[in-house]
Amino acid sequence: MKKKIALVALAAAAVGAQAAEWSDTSISLRHGTNFAEPYNDSAITKNIIGLTHVSGYKYGTNFFNVDLLLSNQADPSAQNSKTGAHEAYVVYRNTLDLEKVTGKSFKTTGVRGLGLTAGFDFNTKTDAGYNSKKEMFVAGPTVMLDVPAGFLNVSLLQLWESNAPSGYKLGSYYNTDRYHYDPHPMLTAAWAIPFTVASVPLSFEGFANYIASKGKNESGDNTAAETNIDMQVMYDMSAAIGAAPKTFKVGAEYQYWKNKFGNDYTGFAGKGAFAKTPMVRAEYHF
Repeated sequence: MKKKIALVALAAAAVGAQAAEWSDTSISLRHGTNFAEPYNDSAITKNIIGLTHVSGYKYGTNFFNVDLLLSNQADPSAQNSKTGAHEAYVVYRNTLDLEKVTGKSFKTTGVRGLGLTAGFDFNTKTDAGYNSKKEMFVAGPTVMLDVPAGFLNVSLLQLWESNAPSGYKLGSYYNTDRYHYDPHPMLTAAWAIPFTVASVPLSFEGFANYIASKGKNESGDNTAAETNIDMQVMYDMSAAIGAAPKTFKVGAEYQYWKNKFGNDYTGFAGKGAFAKTPMVRAEYHF
């Protein structure tokens, strides 16, 4: 846990140490009733509280997000518990814009620029099963596509992932020693595209990940390639309530997550490893 706290502090320091040319910080709330978890066939209700910071500095951009995921008792906090699991998931990415670093333009047809992205994910979860303690470091190239408004970035990242679960599975407990998966690639896209319908300010936002198999898991089983698409259409309601533009947003979100965390939904992990989750979402930007 101390190492995880140190990583969060390092990310916060990195964000703060670079003089921001622009920034956007927001608090979000999501709610859905059809979340899924591997080895659990129940539909799970979750409330997710998120803190997100995005900023641009002299040589590129920072992205930092922490989600607090609060489940109902369908995803229990312990065996036979009537309270739901709690999870914290942290993501940090820093993208160096090669034009800003080198002074050379990489703009071409359909491409605004090129970058190098690095960062990490980690999570900690208290539940009746896996009790995840994920650590993952990422690095690779990014292509910044030329869109009329907003952004669309595509990256090919190498992932170095490990975990030290302490939960209970299929009659036995996991070994709590940290287990390292095979290094594996991820093709990922992130976007935010503003548009209007009958003068109503909207935006299409989200990310899509295709993650290759990471070899054997802690139990010696083969992992599966996973697809995770999370997208939302947001309405900027700020003008309707007399606030500055892009202050308050509400909208609908949908998550499609096949073979969640590399667990094959056609095997022992069951249908809980294939999430199809509609949500409502609200954001306050400051």
